[in-house]
Amino acid sequence: MGLGTSAKFAAILLLPIVLAACAGGGDEARSITYTDDRGVSNQPFPGNYRGEILSFMRTYLNNPVGVRNAVMAEPIQRVVGGRLRYISCLRFSPRESDGNYGEPRERAILYVDGRLDRLIENASDPCAGAVYAPFPDLEKLAR
Repeated sequence: MGLGTSAKFAAILLLPIVLAACAGGGDEARSITYTDDRGVSNQPFPGNYRGEILSFMRTYLNNPVGVRNAVMAEPIQRVVGGRLRYISCLRFSPRESDGNYGEPRERAILYVDGRLDRLIENASDPCAGAVYAPFPDLEKLAR
């Protein structure tokens, strides 16, 4: 039971189109994310956001030990990159390599399909008006 001649011919004609779609271009194709962002606007609430943030920050920070003044805003929906997404905002002071503490840093954590997708370093716009609460678990991180 094989494909008929016309079905084989159609498959051969469609193959280059399918391959071109896989190689698709644009800046979005070069974006590094952890999840497959299908562009769905009805996003689920990120239920395990605290645990995911702590795991991510342990690898993101050069030295996760000794973080001070850690505060976090609960996930809220914001438009980021033209899409409605949940984000959590963080503000913290990490210990620098010389042992001192610099100015507090503000970062946004973006979620897609209820999972941590990426960190936004320039968080002034997405975190404008965020309501922060203490996040002592971030201050207790170990290596």
